[in-house]
Amino acid sequence: MKRRHRLTDEEKVAIKIADLVCDLRTDLEQVGVYYAQLAPLVAYNRLQVIAESAKAQKENIYDGHNQYTLF
Repeated sequence: MKRRHRLTDEEKVAIKIADLVCDLRTDLEQVGVYYAQLAPLVAYNRLQVIAESAKAQKENIYDGHNQYTLF
């Protein structure tokens, strides 16, 4: 019998965020406007931390190279 990886709370949140922003029917710019109006500054700052962490991880995965670069 194979054991499945139990998702952490952080993985669950990441999946929810990915599902929300990948919905092409959603106008992300309008979401940003509403988020700026409705969310407290702490929430905005924490969202910035998520975005910066994701960017750093993607750059680490692609070793700083553009994913479309052919060698």
